Amino acid sequence: MRLSVSVSLMLVNPVRNGSPGMENRDDVVELKASIHELIEQEAWSDVTEEFDNLHVQDIALLLTELSDPDQRVQVFRQVPQERWVATFSYLSAGQQEDLLKQLRNREGRFILTNLHPDDRTALLQQMAPENAERTLKLLRPEDVRLALSLLNYPEESVGRLMTPRYISIRPEWTVREALAHVRQEGRKGETMNTVMVLDDSERLVDVVHLRDLILGELDDTVESICPGYFVSVSPAEDRETAVRLMQHYDLEVLSVVDSDGVLLGIVTIDDIMDVATEETTEDFHKMGSVAAINLSLHEASPQLLYRKRVGWLVSLVFINIFSGAAIAIFEATIEAVIALVFFLPMIVASGGNAGAQAATLMVRAMATGDVTMGDWTRLLGKELTVGIGLGLTMGLAVSFIGLWRGGTEVALVVALAMALVVVMGSLVGLILPFLLSRLRFDPATASVPLITCIADIAGILIYFSVATALLTLPSPV
Repeated sequence: MRLSVSVSLMLVNPVRNGSPGMENRDDVVELKASIHELIEQEAWSDVTEEFDNLHVQDIALLLTELSDPDQRVQVFRQVPQERWVATFSYLSAGQQEDLLKQLRNREGRFILTNLHPDDRTALLQQMAPENAERTLKLLRPEDVRLALSLLNYPEESVGRLMTPRYISIRPEWTVREALAHVRQEGRKGETMNTVMVLDDSERLVDVVHLRDLILGELDDTVESICPGYFVSVSPAEDRETAVRLMQHYDLEVLSVVDSDGVLLGIVTIDDIMDVATEETTEDFHKMGSVAAINLSLHEASPQLLYRKRVGWLVSLVFINIFSGAAIAIFEATIEAVIALVFFLPMIVASGGNAGAQAATLMVRAMATGDVTMGDWTRLLGKELTVGIGLGLTMGLAVSFIGLWRGGTEVALVVALAMALVVVMGSLVGLILPFLLSRLRFDPATASVPLITCIADIAGILIYFSVATALLTLPSPV
């Protein structure tokens, strides 16, 4: 039985092939400081000895802290070679590429050959085509074919994440035979906690945990201890689908099958956590009107940061022209009651703030699968109720200031305008993500600056329209 669902994954810190060593973070920080001193002294034998006390994650972080590329490659070579691949896998794609350029071909070949296929794919897809081609030449022909087959899947698809390194057994085997096979082939798989059960045609029959094999009776068949259901996904599915499936079913491994049910590979939890982090970061960038940045801020150049930010800022400048045009329409009202200008920033900003709150809640709920397109009418009524409550509260609060600054008429205007603007902002913040999703845009594009611009323009029109309608204005001369 095959299952699927659409949900999200909570974020935790990934752990791979760490080394037994210090667990106290203060000790780790102290040791890293000591290693930095040894590096400055070029006491390379001592550096190698100290690396035995660090997890590969901490070694990778130490390498990241080194600004000199030549020094970084020199330090990397002090890591025991059996830990090169694990350490390399924890570097960012940009740092991995830079390191490969400086390593000798045989060193780069050793790392790339032993790197997990999914990690190798992640590296290659970040490279420029000419650099990827040069890197592929370091691999064996069978590894090149595998790398190209994974890169052939759509970008951000499950196929780019999967690895063909898994352990499989047959349903008719006894538990004794299965355990012997797992013991013999265990090192070839990326994980051995979850074992794939395949038929003679390599179709996925079931998934069994190593714990169940160990606790099973040795003469029982594998089929008899299988749970009878499993979760799988197509390689063409978006990788966010894999995130949701693994979170909902609490999986360490997700099976990837083709249309005939043939097992193509598996996706492991460490890769899923990386994806969840990337997707959340991308949404944060979009909500701040910044194009997605696939590098850390340490690696990103000023030119890249400029390009990622300038487009939205220029666009928002032109959108804000409409705010000035809206104010120009009501010049007569403003000249008649100068006190209105005092409340303009307060009321307009409140609409933008309410819209930003609603949009943030909605975009995140849509990203996690908590809200779907079919929920918009029900949520519209709920947000309208909340917006009215917020608007009345803020309108009452600002009315006292209006009474002080301009009298009863101004107090009534600013209170009513505040209530209407907050309701308007809340509804814009709710509707815009749904509208973008309907148009097949990422809902996260409903960024806070964009919501604010729209709310500003509408807020100015609402505020001065209410003032013009309610205030007693002198007749034009």
